[in-house]
Amino acid sequence: MSRPEPPHPGVRAISSLQNERVKLIRSLQMRKARRDSGLFVAEGISVLLTAREAGWSPRVLLFLAGSAVQGVARDLLVWATGAGAECLEVTPAVLAKVAAKDNPQTMLGVFAQRWADAPPPGRAREEALWVVLEAIRDPGNLGTIIRTADAVSANGVMLIGTSCDPYAHEAVRASMGSIFNVVLVRLSLERFLGWAEAWNGDVIGTSLSADEDFRAVVYRPPTLLVMGSEGPGLSPALAAACSRLVKIPMAGRLDSLNLAVAAGLMLYEIRRDRLQLAGS
Repeated sequence: MSRPEPPHPGVRAISSLQNERVKLIRSLQMRKARRDSGLFVAEGISVLLTAREAGWSPRVLLFLAGSAVQGVARDLLVWATGAGAECLEVTPAVLAKVAAKDNPQTMLGVFAQRWADAPPPGRAREEALWVVLEAIRDPGNLGTIIRTADAVSANGVMLIGTSCDPYAHEAVRASMGSIFNVVLVRLSLERFLGWAEAWNGDVIGTSLSADEDFRAVVYRPPTLLVMGSEGPGLSPALAAACSRLVKIPMAGRLDSLNLAVAAGLMLYEIRRDRLQLAGS
């Protein structure tokens, strides 16, 4: 019996768990492997469609055998092969080793990470809005904040100090594809403090010790929204660098909000006058 033709020229069939590409993709679950290789994994057809629309191209595209013979999956396969990606058709056993254990997808891509330099601080456009996160620990929170930054058309996210990895699986998944739309910058605290001195707008920090209600503030663009890590909040040095400190009031028994929720409230308040429903 003859073997079925692959779904597209250039596709390689893989069934061995010991294949070097399979080992590479599995290794990207670890931060050290992502750091050393500069690569990361994004799973799911909808996420890969976002990557394509944003102008990214995968290094490797891996998909379940028989799943890319037609429709959107085949379109993505054509896109990947046209971009020079290595395309691998794999068995369910191989896919189970490299895909997420919960809600696994039938297609994933391996991409090169992108990190940008901080923009010139003294010449930021009036509409500029950057999210600055200090020592954030939870990749799910980080991915959700990246998604919200995308939703309000923020210019990007800056990671200050030792933070979790935005290209970790949990962060990429929580971003729902926004990892491909949002500019990422990483700086040491010292470099950021020097950079922020020249910022030509508001530097807004959130703090439980602040006296101003975040809803009562008139935000002067361009804006840096500065938020601290889960638990400790802003370091004294970063709080001192803010032009204003604001607080989100609460009436319940908790003394703080989830960081991603707080960031969402802040971003939508800062963008209030710039966000409108279509047709309004």
